Amino acid sequence: MGERVRIRARLRRPAPAAVLLTAVAATALTGCSGFLVPAGEGERSPTPSASAPASGVHADTLPPPSAAPAPTVDVPAQGPDPSPTATGECPASGAVVTMGEVQAVMMSRAVVLTLTNCGTKPYRVVGYPSVQALGEDGERLPVKVNPAGSVFGRDQGPKEVLLDPGLTVRSMLAWVSTKEGGELVMADALELAAAPDAGARVYPLEGHDIRYMDELNVTAWRAELPE
Repeated sequence: MGERVRIRARLRRPAPAAVLLTAVAATALTGCSGFLVPAGEGERSPTPSASAPASGVHADTLPPPSAAPAPTVDVPAQGPDPSPTATGECPASGAVVTMGEVQAVMMSRAVVLTLTNCGTKPYRVVGYPSVQALGEDGERLPVKVNPAGSVFGRDQGPKEVLLDPGLTVRSMLAWVSTKEGGELVMADALELAAAPDAGARVYPLEGHDIRYMDELNVTAWRAELPE
């Protein structure tokens, strides 16, 4: 898995929630209503839903970007052996993933994902966030999620981290278009988790132009964002 590091808290207190949700302010775009950048290397495909048709919306019909943070809904993890989700702010897994504000640069969109150890014990982090596009009724949509970088920064690859309580790692989730993309899929929400077997949160995308997707690129969890 490569180099292993441990991030320790110097002050034994969790970072305020307001700091965890803060992201870089959106860069203004003028006269650009769509986005088109090359997809990154590698891919990881979510399980498509048979009832998830692609919309007839094209990239040149996107509305102006919005930087308003999306509300969240906690849901159990998907998969054969999901971890239960606690009723409070911290899932039973001890790790919570939050999504920052929408960033815009060079006709591209991205958000910062932040994983926080909200539990009382060190949390082992390695690999990539679990990201799944959802339709209006919560069905899984056939949107590819690639472990790759974008114009917002290159993917440095996974590194194992033992995260002390209250500390964080981050990832960059970017919207990309491919030459073969054609019509875009319209999603109503993103399901985000620290890993496929961890408790997930659903982030509605209503009011954002990031509802329209071709593919998604996501970088590995790291203490610092990619450059």
